[in-house]
Order: sequence, then C-alpha cells, then structure tokens
Amino acid sequence: MPASTDAIDQRELLALEQHLKQYGQQAEIFASQLELLENGRMEALAAVEALQGLLESDDGTVLLQIGGGASVRVKILETDKILLNIGSDVIVERTNKDAVEFLKDRITEMEASEKKVAETLEKLRAQMNEIAKRIEQGYQQAVAAEQAGRMPPVRAGREQDE
Repeated sequence: MPASTDAIDQRELLALEQHLKQYGQQAEIFASQLELLENGRMEALAAVEALQGLLESDDGTVLLQIGGGASVRVKILETDKILLNIGSDVIVERTNKDAVEFLKDRITEMEASEKKVAETLEKLRAQMNEIAKRIEQGYQQAVAAEQAGRMPPVRAGREQDE
C-alpha cells in the first residue's frame, strides 16, 4: 500500500473497498465460529455440572430439561455409565468421572480455540480499520481536489468586490 501522504487514485480506492468487503465477510465467518465455540463450551459446562449433580444424587433422580423451560424428574438407572459422542458420530461408554474429565478437556480445547479465533478476528478488524481510514482519506482527497477545481482563485480584497 502506498504511504498515507500519497494521493489515492480511483482504481486503488476500488481495490481497497473490495478488500474491505472481503475482510468483512471473513470477520463474519470468524464471529460465527466464535459463537459456535462459545455455545459448545457452555453445553459442555452444563453437561459437567449435570454429571457431577448425578454423582451427588442419593437415588439417581435428577431434573432433565426437556426444552421451553420445562423439566422433569427422572431416575437414572446406571449413574456411572455415560455415553459420550467423541466426534464423527462415534459414541463411547465411559464412567461418570471419565466423562467429566473428557468434557473438561474438551472445554479447555474450546477455550484455546476461542482465544485463537478472537485474536485472528481482532487482527482482521484492525486491518479493516486501517483500510477504512485509507478509503476515507482517499475520498477526502478527491472531494478537496474537486472543490479546488471548481472554486475561482482567491484574490486579495475579494470581499470588497462582493
């Protein structure tokens, strides 16, 4: 990119606008990714809490949320046999303790991924801000050049002529 004191031509402005649009689309994708990671992390935290609650229950009775703010009391027959989806539709049976550890590890991985995506998004937005400033500068230069071309030359004592 040329130095900020250089004049910006029309082609460069169009290229900058195109870059800004592309970066905006990438930023939307990263923001969506960040939201998915956060939702997954919150689900895993809720699962850990539920599994720990199950261990603390005397008779295996827990509240099961069925959606819409409704819950039912259910009795878990096998409180130490947990079925876990470990990815690619592969489900394994683990003990409650092992399932909690697996979920905690998954939470840690998601937090690390969230951090990386957030950093990338931050860098992308900084680049977008720089491009937007450059575009604004180009438009200001264009307006100033246009106004300078239309205005009659300034003469000394002009106020008296009017």
